[in-house]
Amino acid sequence: QVYLVESGGGLMQPGGSLRLSCATFGRPSRTLAMGWFRQAPGKEREFVAAINWNGGTVDYADSVKGRFTISRDDAKNTVYLQMNSLQFEDTAVYYCAARGAPFSAPSHRPHEYFYWGQGTQVTVSS
Repeated sequence: QVYLVESGGGLMQPGGSLRLSCATFGRPSRTLAMGWFRQAPGKEREFVAAINWNGGTVDYADSVKGRFTISRDDAKNTVYLQMNSLQFEDTAVYYCAARGAPFSAPSHRPHEYFYWGQGTQVTVSS
């Protein structure tokens, strides 16, 4: 069993930065592909970023490319999402997710992730 706990959300002005963290418990994260998704009110959950098990492959949604960076520190069993140049449209609950099988490729598809965190709210407002 893998438990994911997100932190780092909050209120930020447009143009500002936040760093989200996702800590993994119950099993080392080093073999797991990890992803970040977000869900705004009234909208479906959407892909934000993903990283493969060794950090060698990363992928981003077009809407966040050049602004967000996903990374991992397996010594700390933690995955990060650095969010820069925040926009109003980035307001959402952000979820961390892990694929179930070791050494899986990162994916854009929420249903391919087996483990999910509880989410952390990010609000971009002036």
